Amino acid sequence: MQQTNTDINTHTDNPDQDEPIFEHTLAGKKITVLGTAHVSKASADKVRELLETGHYDSVAIELCPSRYGSMIDPDSLAKMDLFRVFKEGKASMVIASLALGAYQQKMAEEFGIEPGAEMRMAIEQAEALNCNIHLIDRDVGTTLKRVYSNVPWWKKMGIIGGLLGSVVTSEKVSEDEIERLKEGDILETTFAQFAEEAKELYSPLIDERDQYMAAKLEQIVTESDNQSILAVVGAGHLKGIESYLAKDEDINSPEELHTKAQATIERLEQLPKKSRWPKLIPWIIVAVLIAGFAIGFSKSTDLGIQLLIWWVVINGSLSALGAAIAKGHPLTVAGAFVAAPITSLNPTIGAGMVTAAIELYLRKPNVGDFSQLRKDTTHLSGWWKNKVARTLLVFFFSTLGSAAGTYIAGFKIFESLVK
Repeated sequence: MQQTNTDINTHTDNPDQDEPIFEHTLAGKKITVLGTAHVSKASADKVRELLETGHYDSVAIELCPSRYGSMIDPDSLAKMDLFRVFKEGKASMVIASLALGAYQQKMAEEFGIEPGAEMRMAIEQAEALNCNIHLIDRDVGTTLKRVYSNVPWWKKMGIIGGLLGSVVTSEKVSEDEIERLKEGDILETTFAQFAEEAKELYSPLIDERDQYMAAKLEQIVTESDNQSILAVVGAGHLKGIESYLAKDEDINSPEELHTKAQATIERLEQLPKKSRWPKLIPWIIVAVLIAGFAIGFSKSTDLGIQLLIWWVVINGSLSALGAAIAKGHPLTVAGAFVAAPITSLNPTIGAGMVTAAIELYLRKPNVGDFSQLRKDTTHLSGWWKNKVARTLLVFFFSTLGSAAGTYIAGFKIFESLVK
């Protein structure tokens, strides 16, 4: 068996070293991990400098396939099927992705920087030098879902709202946020703005990705013929990756190392298991509401009718208000008022799905809307101007309004019954 040897040479504390870097020898192959600042031109220059030496036959970059695709194909959003997005329940993920991209572009415009420039440089230089390109970061969708599942249920809406609010606000990006971006990446910086409990976000957002990228590097070593690999990652991940690579220095064979790396990757790619009880809550609420209506009518017809009126007016009005805030078509707003009281009693379909379908039918986005989506969503007004983004907002705000209406009307009904 070929032995796995480790020789770590860390330069992170060297004041003469422009960018933090360490070297790691694994199974006789050399891994050089460069820690970069995602907003630094110097980092991009360092990537070019290292690759131009000709010492590397492959490049590993802190990107997942979806982020890589967006980087090399900016028009990929034009191929999005909105009906499918809403049907498969992916609207929130699309909104989050657009919000992240918008925040990134906002920083670029305000500070004259280009976040991710070092990744683009790595891709361009690797292609020019015929080096293999390896994507070592976990899929952003998986990371966001694991972040979301790691947060208590009462804070989940705050995460979505805070993420959206962080990019539509007219406030300037602070220097502190720029400093955080220099140490981490766009995901970490955006969440750090409004996260109250960093511990809830640290594991899925940083530590798990450190483990994942270290395992991907081990996988590259054991599966490819590459002898010298340059890994380009955010400086905030450098120590974590170094630590996890060092932990495997006692593994005695490439086969064992590959098995361990594959197991780590599979574990960290698993989507959070959905608890059964959250699925039961909507049905419990429906049962309670129906029971409330029945009790109301049993006491008096007038009371039963009054409860129904409150239900329709409160639920429908708040959902319609949400659609109006999103500047939906007048018929979409009317549709929200009609649909919300009905869909709230049928957990299999949400008010947002109905309002989004109406909005799409009345104001079908054209090719230009899709192609301008990323650019338009970098500004507050663009979210309402672009038909694609506006439809997403119609879905989000009408859903939020209906949810609020369900609880407010429910408490109103309960209060009336106990008098």
